[in-house]
Amino acid sequence: MSATAEQDARLRAAIEHTLLAAEATERDIERLCDEATNHGLFGVCVNPVHVPVARARLGHATVQLVSVVGFPLGATASEVKAHEATLVVAAGADELDMVLALGAARAGDWSRVQADIEVVVASAQGRPVKVIVETAKLEDDEKRLACHAARRAGAAFVKTSTGFGGGGATEHDVALMHGEVGGVLGVKASGGIRTRAQALQLLNAGATRVGTSAGPALLLPS
Repeated sequence: MSATAEQDARLRAAIEHTLLAAEATERDIERLCDEATNHGLFGVCVNPVHVPVARARLGHATVQLVSVVGFPLGATASEVKAHEATLVVAAGADELDMVLALGAARAGDWSRVQADIEVVVASAQGRPVKVIVETAKLEDDEKRLACHAARRAGAAFVKTSTGFGGGGATEHDVALMHGEVGGVLGVKASGGIRTRAQALQLLNAGATRVGTSAGPALLLPS
């Protein structure tokens, strides 16, 4: 296999083709699912309201269905996040990406941050939970502590960004997060990833998943 083909295989196995815009229609979601299936991408990521549509469109395809919890602010009660997680699991989600309690993180209340993650992990019923750290809003030491809280709470991944928080994935943040939890938790780079070169740089920095709305565009023509 050529180096280019190896890169393509690596990207296909990592990309979560994403559409989280509030104005997305059911037809848009169906197109997203078809693109992910046709290009052999790892998964799709959609808002909770679209999980039933995506599940029906994907059927029994190997493409994984990811949805979000407490998105995009993370500023809802833990009980609400837990209930939302329960609903998306019942609707057919395979993985959940939750926004951590950002205000609690900024205040240094890491026990609350951890407890907030724990209730979503419990409600996920064994499905992988990714904790969105929203790196643009935190200092490096806070990012490290957020990674530790996610690990203690039983999350499977930490994730850089919602894409709605004024910043996106950077090599610095991916490397920092990988340095804290790599080998134990996965790292999802997300937010503003638009080119193949950028995605590969983030994978080389330690990302194990890439969330992007430009999934097929990152691949070379078959």
